[in-house]
Amino acid sequence: MIPKGLYIHVPFCVRKCPYCDFYSETDLTLTQPYTEAVIRNINQRNCYADTVYFGGGTPSLLTAKQIENILSAVKIADGAEITMECNPNTVTEKYLRDILSAGVNRISFGIQSLDDGELKMLGRIHDSQTAVNAVQLAYEAGFRNISADLMLCTANQTMYSLGNTLEKLVKLPLTHVSAYMLKIEPDTPYGRNDSILPLLPDEDETADMYLFAVKKLAENGFEQYEISNFAKDGFESRHNLKYWRCEEYYGIGPSAHSFIDGVRRACPKNLQQFISQETQTELVTEENGGDYEEQTMLSLRLTKEGLDLDKISGGDEISNRAKPLINAGLMKRDGSRLMLTAEGCLVSNEIICRLIV
Repeated sequence: MIPKGLYIHVPFCVRKCPYCDFYSETDLTLTQPYTEAVIRNINQRNCYADTVYFGGGTPSLLTAKQIENILSAVKIADGAEITMECNPNTVTEKYLRDILSAGVNRISFGIQSLDDGELKMLGRIHDSQTAVNAVQLAYEAGFRNISADLMLCTANQTMYSLGNTLEKLVKLPLTHVSAYMLKIEPDTPYGRNDSILPLLPDEDETADMYLFAVKKLAENGFEQYEISNFAKDGFESRHNLKYWRCEEYYGIGPSAHSFIDGVRRACPKNLQQFISQETQTELVTEENGGDYEEQTMLSLRLTKEGLDLDKISGGDEISNRAKPLINAGLMKRDGSRLMLTAEGCLVSNEIICRLIV
């Protein structure tokens, strides 16, 4: 039996951030019935996993015992990567030691910024010092694979404030950084607030900030391996690489997605339904997942691996279409592999469309 990835969506938050469109609820009295439903669904699927990812929401709102009970239900392969997203404001050293003992071996902190004004605008419940302390506590607790989320091009962010955040961030005992450019989603408080838009960097500033972050992270040992992800050698997210390589993974929990036997499915965004049903409802979203177009699109997100033209249908045609993009400095070629440059990452959607028309 070949192990797969396992994504567990933990749909609880202390409060919703104004930019976030991920599914979550604030009724923390439901964490135990939710945990029981997760375990029930894991047992039904006989999950055998070499990566497990607790995403959210805020997974660190579950108790360490609940995390332990969930992991005990999974058949976990030797050497598995087990990641848990944490809000810096929700952890203590004891909690971190307890989840490490439970089997979690990779932590991903939603830091977003180390500028208190920017954190306030983002609606975060932590301040910069709390974020720094959380990373240090995780290291002291025994974690040696620690990631941080960073948000670029947020309201009132400047090149100066971003530089300060990066300067502080790279001094922490991190092995991985995910740096995402803020996207205004329509069904969020940010999306419904026109006064936010004038506070955001313009297109040129956005490009400058992204390229600055790429350069600064590289100078400090964080090599870009995906459009928004940077890692020290050997610390790439093994779970997220499954998504980009079109490998199979289970999805458990309300709003979780799965990809099994070439079919993509999604669980409805309904916590009460997930808890009450014996088996979670899964809606088919794509019957031919992992096809030529999807493989091309996802592979090109990987800036180190890229797209192997020898292993995909239509490789010669894609190679010809890529030549002017290479000449323009938006792509590069390494043998049979085609990759985006940092500049190309800024217009990745347009490039991918040109290559797979």
